Amino acid sequence: MNDRGLGHMKSGGFVAASEMPAGAVWTKTCQALKRELGEATFGSWLGPAALREHQGEVCLVAATGVARDWIRRHAWRRIGELWAQNDPMGRRLDLKSKMEFDSVAGPAEPRAAAPAPAPEVIEIDVPQPSAAAVRSGRQQGLQDRFRFDTFVSGPANEFAFAVARRVASWADGHFNPVLFHGPYGFGKTHLLNALAWEAMQSAPEKKVVYLTAERFTQAFVKAIQDRQTSAFKDELRRADLLLIDDVHFVAGKPSTQEELFHTLIALVEDGRRVVMTADRSPTELSDMEPRLRSHLQAGLVCGIEPADRNLRLGILERKLATLAEQGGFVPSARPEVLQFLADRFTDSVRELEGALNTLVARVGGQVARLSLDEAQAILRPHLACNDKRVTVDQIQKTVAEHFGLKQADLISERRARAVARPRQAAMWLAKQITTRSLPDIGRRFGGRDHTTVLHAVRRIEELKQSDAQLARDLDVLLRKLRG
Repeated sequence: MNDRGLGHMKSGGFVAASEMPAGAVWTKTCQALKRELGEATFGSWLGPAALREHQGEVCLVAATGVARDWIRRHAWRRIGELWAQNDPMGRRLDLKSKMEFDSVAGPAEPRAAAPAPAPEVIEIDVPQPSAAAVRSGRQQGLQDRFRFDTFVSGPANEFAFAVARRVASWADGHFNPVLFHGPYGFGKTHLLNALAWEAMQSAPEKKVVYLTAERFTQAFVKAIQDRQTSAFKDELRRADLLLIDDVHFVAGKPSTQEELFHTLIALVEDGRRVVMTADRSPTELSDMEPRLRSHLQAGLVCGIEPADRNLRLGILERKLATLAEQGGFVPSARPEVLQFLADRFTDSVRELEGALNTLVARVGGQVARLSLDEAQAILRPHLACNDKRVTVDQIQKTVAEHFGLKQADLISERRARAVARPRQAAMWLAKQITTRSLPDIGRRFGGRDHTTVLHAVRRIEELKQSDAQLARDLDVLLRKLRG
């Protein structure tokens, strides 16, 4: 089925556009998709999408390029069938990412924002805020940029994302407590902030309390010093939703853990909701009091995995669009530059976004013209201070072990695909993470010519786009080699 031509004339009588607007057709289509895909999958990929019309054409606009690609691979054919069944006018439905659509039709007219609800906040040891600060959520330490619509989801985090959306909607049948865990820079704080904003908007009458574990500790200690522990406890235990970020911070602090434990028990037993984040799973929080660790394990534990390559590209696309909107330039960059960033900064989303920030700060709106060599030159000081020195020999040993080969196979003349593809992958890795020239890399692979290495690098770049298993293998190898 062609991406650009899904709809067709439905058999039966003609219905005027005013009688069946495109939005109504999409609503019917979504109802069926939710049943077939499940609420979590639908919410992760199709929930953020919007139906837009431009010059008589109807387009489903995915939030990111990653979401667009997922929809095309996993749901587009079924969407076409349902659209055709529900649309008596037989209109064609197109699919684009938001960036693609906006480049043609321009951004959607902003809707008048409803007044933000005034969230209830902890009053213990907190200076009296202004009305504007309370309305904005700043008094709770929430960051406005961390919303669900700015969170890029993918296989690494889509389960956690779906759970957070469900908790934020105050849906029944929730797990309690919920713990999101993953290393630094994986999006936990973004997810918790987004959950808080959405929950306050969904139910302004509910009391939502957001605290970092450090802030919880400071407030508790101050309450003890001021002999206000009863007020502190009462304030927290009136929360309908308590959100604690970086709960691992309380490990090794017996008094704080004791208070957090009793707060958790009181809220859960009263049917109120608790969501926390940590840098490790509960089983790995060895310095945490066993009772508290046990109760965290008793809820729903959601691990957030490292972002895969497609997700990292989606994050870069979203970040570039945000920077372009702020700087007033076209959100565009050469594919090879974004691919370099996605392949080089694999360990932390913050580092990935920081690298793009650096490029935009240096060249501004000229980022679209920035070549790969220029981007690497700008980022070289940052790369040098973070690089673990890796040799071609180490790359060959690691690749051979990963693919079940001998190192000698990679420098041999064998051309069987089972050897040739890992050899090309090893050459690509050598180009990515060593300073060796192409001729030098070729000499270390059995005296091959530099054109052979260049062909291997280009071939792997092409295959990464279509071969998901190869992309995963390269991700794993990059992590192993960079330690």
